[in-house]
Amino acid sequence: MDHKRVAETVLKAVGEDNIVAAAHCATRLRLVLKDSSKVDQAMLDNDDDIKGTFESDGQYQVIVGPGDVNKVYAEMTSMTDIKEASTDNLKEIAQEGQKKNPIMALVKVLSDIFVPIIPALVAGGLLMAINNILTSPNLFGPQSVVEMYPAIADLSEIINLLASAPFAFLPVLIGFSATQRFGGNGYLGAAMAMAMVMPDLINGNDVATAMADGSMPYWNIFGLPVAQAGYQGSVIPVLAVSYILANLEKFFHKHIPNAFDFTFTPMLSIIITGLLTFIIVGPIMRIVSDGVTDGLVWLYDTAGAAGLGIFGFLYSPIVITGLHQSFPAIETALLANVEQTGGTFIFPVASMANIAQGGAAIAVFLITKRQKTKNLASSAGVSAMLGITEPAIFGVNLKLRFPFFCAMIASGIASVLIGLFHVLAVAMGPASIIGFISISATEIPSFLLSGVLSFVIAFALTFVYGKRKMPASEMVEEESTNNGKQTDDTKTKSPSVAAVETIVSPVAGQAQALKDVADPVFSQEMMGKGIAIIPDSDEVYSPVDGVVSVAYDSKHAYGLQSDDGAEVLIHLGIDTVNLEGQHFTANYQKDDRVKKGDLLGTMDRAAIQKAGYDDTVMVIVTNTANYNDVVALTNEKIASGDNILELE
Repeated sequence: MDHKRVAETVLKAVGEDNIVAAAHCATRLRLVLKDSSKVDQAMLDNDDDIKGTFESDGQYQVIVGPGDVNKVYAEMTSMTDIKEASTDNLKEIAQEGQKKNPIMALVKVLSDIFVPIIPALVAGGLLMAINNILTSPNLFGPQSVVEMYPAIADLSEIINLLASAPFAFLPVLIGFSATQRFGGNGYLGAAMAMAMVMPDLINGNDVATAMADGSMPYWNIFGLPVAQAGYQGSVIPVLAVSYILANLEKFFHKHIPNAFDFTFTPMLSIIITGLLTFIIVGPIMRIVSDGVTDGLVWLYDTAGAAGLGIFGFLYSPIVITGLHQSFPAIETALLANVEQTGGTFIFPVASMANIAQGGAAIAVFLITKRQKTKNLASSAGVSAMLGITEPAIFGVNLKLRFPFFCAMIASGIASVLIGLFHVLAVAMGPASIIGFISISATEIPSFLLSGVLSFVIAFALTFVYGKRKMPASEMVEEESTNNGKQTDDTKTKSPSVAAVETIVSPVAGQAQALKDVADPVFSQEMMGKGIAIIPDSDEVYSPVDGVVSVAYDSKHAYGLQSDDGAEVLIHLGIDTVNLEGQHFTANYQKDDRVKKGDLLGTMDRAAIQKAGYDDTVMVIVTNTANYNDVVALTNEKIASGDNILELE
């Protein structure tokens, strides 16, 4: 790479006078701009050495790649008077002059709490959907599947048991996650939530009835009657309780001497929180929670199809703002009271929006002649159809604009049908064409019909409009030259690259598809193909025999050149460059030799999570172009040293 030329391109595209401050991390330039609308996006998109761009948290980010980004950054700063900054300072600079948005802050908190527990809710939700299919009459005939085939009745009961568990003990999941998010001990939060759903209490679903008929038992606390009411299926009460518990724990940690802290802090935190829960906080928050649920049901019943149409039309713009991250909390409340609410209307609408964005992206794939757009649109379109819309929205549809708006129209129309047919989801799952399994069994045909309509309208509108209005740059086939040189000269395959090479896992944990990572640089494979791992250990080992090609002061990433030719990036966490080396150790420097299994360093996962960062580990083959394919070998639980990637 000609680092000086790339630096000049970036400066020319964004405007030297437009840059307030600049920094870089392991893979990308991070710029704070005065006005991002002045960026010459086409210039950056057409430079093959620039892997992609996106804007987040007030920073315009240009993806260059490990080992190159620091050199491009050095060239940029040497050419200009740009204010250099650390990534942490850059974040502060980006926020200067901007008022903090309390709504977005609340959304961020809810997202941090509910995202970790979504897998449990999805698993329970899909199992519940399967049980509904087995037990619903008039789906495959007058009788249910269980009635037609009694031999599977016990299997159905087991499925129902497994499905019900995450929702029956929902406060425990929320208590752990929320208390941890608020800075307390998650296990104390789980213990407090367990107390709220003890079998000795009146089940939360029966509290209203017990109050009405006078059968509610009471404790007598110094003459004060306290209802023995449980909080099964509750969301808001346990959030409030977790906040109180976490802050009490932090207070006692600060004021109790170390010799007594370990013993008395947990006890005092639990007893005080417990009394507040059952006497004051719980009853008040139950009223608030019931009011929110009743309000949502009223809104759905009142607004009907027209209201859902508007919601469907606006859903994708809501995704751009990030407000959709608060929806799991709302859906959880609706599903926890499914007997009262009938289910959630948010999931079907989200599915229509995602399908529409996928349909629009696939239409772009057929229209464009620009290979870079075509490649992204094909994979992003399929991904959106399966529920992951960020690549389609940010990588394709928003860049061209008209596909995004065509998809909005399609989603709005399809959501009107959702409202007319009264389609509700009775479980959480992938908001996509395969989301039918989460829909009430009798409404599955209506859901599928609406989904097909959403796809067809989005595809047709985008295709017809795009044929007439597609930008000229998208209708010209890319030349085989790059800056005056033949592509074959700049993209030649290194003779040292082996025909097949296997990369092993640097950490132990759960393998995850790269597309599911919450960072578009990795999920859109801008840096290359690879795999993500949700770690369950702090040790990071070398996945290859080779040399440390890139080392960072922040210790949050490693660049390795294997003896067989693979260029491997190990990125520890998302945006963890902001920690500036805290909670990481590194045992090797640039140009050090390593063998497969050598301990590269460590990451303190608990501290990283407590600081509010995602600790997912990404393993990327940054010279993916030198191979026919890079194949992830597993999506299972893995140990460090297990094979995870095969380079063909």
